[in-house]
Amino acid sequence: MSSDSPLSPHRLHPREALSPHHVTVVGAGLAGCEVALQLASRGVNVTLYEMKPHKRTPAQHTDLFAELVCSNSFRSDDPNNAIGLLKREMRQLGSQVMDAADLHAVPAGSALAVDRDLFSAELTKRVHEHPHITVKQEVVEELPRTKAEGGESDAVVICTGPLTDTALAAELASLAGRESLYFYDAIAPIIDAESINWDIVWRQSRYDKGDADYANVPLNKEQYYAFIEALVNGDKVTPKAFEEAKYFEGCLPIEVMAERGPETLAYGPMKPVGLTPPNGVKPYAIAQLRMENREATAWNMVGFQTRLTYPEQRAIFRSMPGLEGAEFLRFGSIHRNTYLHSPTILDDQLRAHAREGLYFAGQITGVEGYVESTACGLMVAWHVLAHLQGQTLTTPPNTTAFGAMFRHLRHEGIYSDYTPSNLNWSFFEPMARAHRREKKHEKRARMAARAQEALNAWWQSVSALVG
Repeated sequence: MSSDSPLSPHRLHPREALSPHHVTVVGAGLAGCEVALQLASRGVNVTLYEMKPHKRTPAQHTDLFAELVCSNSFRSDDPNNAIGLLKREMRQLGSQVMDAADLHAVPAGSALAVDRDLFSAELTKRVHEHPHITVKQEVVEELPRTKAEGGESDAVVICTGPLTDTALAAELASLAGRESLYFYDAIAPIIDAESINWDIVWRQSRYDKGDADYANVPLNKEQYYAFIEALVNGDKVTPKAFEEAKYFEGCLPIEVMAERGPETLAYGPMKPVGLTPPNGVKPYAIAQLRMENREATAWNMVGFQTRLTYPEQRAIFRSMPGLEGAEFLRFGSIHRNTYLHSPTILDDQLRAHAREGLYFAGQITGVEGYVESTACGLMVAWHVLAHLQGQTLTTPPNTTAFGAMFRHLRHEGIYSDYTPSNLNWSFFEPMARAHRREKKHEKRARMAARAQEALNAWWQSVSALVG
């Protein structure tokens, strides 16, 4: 992209006219960091609240901002994939988080994965060093007030994510006028590379796409069925009595998948297709490990998010060939995710109907995933910038990835109950086949081209307001 492109990040310069304005952002996760940096880059004074190091959620392990508590993968980087297209749009519109991710990427085939520590450290540094951002590391138990409510901020943006602290979550539930919605999200274990038997486990990406960025653990039929039986019968961490277990379909615990039928995993995350073992013996199933850092010293068990107890994880996963001596750098775990019913609680600018100038961004709105959370923060930053100038920003077209994501948040054209979701092609405005024999990948390539054209036109119309 040339420097004179209408979408170039180089056009995102501070606006001194906005410097008297003040915005409060609560939460220094991916969305919060994106919002704060976007506003500050335009000269808006931002106060960013983060409860670490005074308090952490059960899933957090460091005091860094933008901590990646689950996988280190941002998923596909192919623009003909829905999430890859969203990343391309974010790069074009100057996302600070995507810039940091690209800077600290590690090999992951056709996906974008990062060294999680370097990535988080990068964003923490950018936030702390920005002259228009004041960081306050303290626990926020009440929603900050805007100037319209007698407070100090022109706008407040809540980016506390799916693990919102108890007191603030209770106030949000009160604001919503109904019980908060929630689901359970499990995270996968990470294994020390030196503890893997590389005489059995081999490196190869499916269908040899990209470099050999994945490690593969082969199981024969007998080993696979023994593994399934152990998953189903293993001791598990159970939800508290007052909590109903609701799982996100895109991130089911591996034992829940196993409970749906003995072949579920063999046709899901453990499918043996597109891989050729060095010994030429075709496995019945394969568990994949993904490089967790640039040095390849840690490997994430792909699709193995779990609610098994720690002792059961150690015993069951060590029963797999090549992992007999596995040392776990992190065990899988489970946590409760809180989110708002955005279609009824928030307006088209993602502001609360009940509170003037109160915005929400990130996974608390019901988007799911690192990329979607960040993109939501980027979009809310634009809405806040327009608000500070007494204007209203038009929504990106539904033909773009940004517009498709917003369409989900408004629950447009969706008939099931509103639940968190990753971006997928079903959220986009439909496109008819060019001809009867057109293949799916050909149609999606046309949808990606249509999105690019629509995004260019939309940004041209709004860049004077928020660029």
